[in-house]
Amino acid sequence: MYKLDLHTHTRFFHWNKGEPTRFDPVGASLLGDAARRRDLDGVALTNHDYYRPYDHDSPLSTIPGIEISTTRGHVLVVGPDPPTDTEPGRLTPEKVVEMAHERECAAIMAHPYRNSTVADGDAELDAVEINGKHPQRQARVRKLAESLDLPLVGGSDAHYPFEVGRAHTMVDAEESTPEAIVGAIRDGRVGPRVDDRLSNRVLHEIYQRVHEYKGHV
Repeated sequence: MYKLDLHTHTRFFHWNKGEPTRFDPVGASLLGDAARRRDLDGVALTNHDYYRPYDHDSPLSTIPGIEISTTRGHVLVVGPDPPTDTEPGRLTPEKVVEMAHERECAAIMAHPYRNSTVADGDAELDAVEINGKHPQRQARVRKLAESLDLPLVGGSDAHYPFEVGRAHTMVDAEESTPEAIVGAIRDGRVGPRVDDRLSNRVLHEIYQRVHEYKGHV
């Protein structure tokens, strides 16, 4: 059994969307350090609309991934060979799922109730995410996953290292390779966990106010 955060970012803010920056390798290293302190076994690097591998010393598994801005909302693609670049707002969720499966990756509906109508489409996704920034929506997301007959995963959506692991996924697999993780997601051998410690509850209140200010639903 592995404890993995399937939704993390290597930068603090959403600047230069879809483009790598010189900070990304530093961010990846900081994520790894924070994840190790939280007793995680690995993290998926899922920057917005691009993927780059980063060399950094860490005993943790670094799972390739990308958060694609589709025509209906965000979809996480994690696995051995995610696309390296996508144009925000161009691909439909259905096309993203097709692309993910062609590359032997899993396609996950990210934060389904934040600026997203992915659930209203016909994309045959592999899982639904309980997002660490919206733990109050757990019951609603669970009902959605049940209605779609899809497994649930957890991801922190961390942009800052201290956020890593506040939502994560328990993965029943023999090894923490990208291929094994994809297989576990598709087979439903996964389960979400949310860290409800006081610091995370305070952080949630802050994020809720920030998202309300930005007009996110």
